[in-house]
Amino acid sequence: MAKKTVLAIGIEPSFVDFSAFPGLTAELMTSYVGAEIEQLRAMGYEADSCLIDLGDTAEAVAAAALGAKHYDCVVIGAGLREPRERLHLFERIINLVHLAAPQTRICFNTTPADTAEAVQRSVAP
Repeated sequence: MAKKTVLAIGIEPSFVDFSAFPGLTAELMTSYVGAEIEQLRAMGYEADSCLIDLGDTAEAVAAAALGAKHYDCVVIGAGLREPRERLHLFERIINLVHLAAPQTRICFNTTPADTAEAVQRSVAP
């Protein structure tokens, strides 16, 4: 049986304004993202990470990742939904996922540390 595939799309930590996320740093966020991808793999998923910038190449990078293979689930990171200034980028990424992978489940994490939980709500390994 083939493993369920997951793509986690989030903001590259070097682009994040951490004043909106008290207690987080680029290093901690990178660690959380890596740990969650590894946890998904340990749970039986085939998981990939797609880190994007704040707009210059965000859609092209996400489109390339979505086009690389079929994904059963796409996780949209909390950093794309907050702060409010990212609303347009969030909308563009959601619409891109909808167009590029219309049968793919979409889920949302609330922090970089609960991605596996978000995936489990949407698709079993």
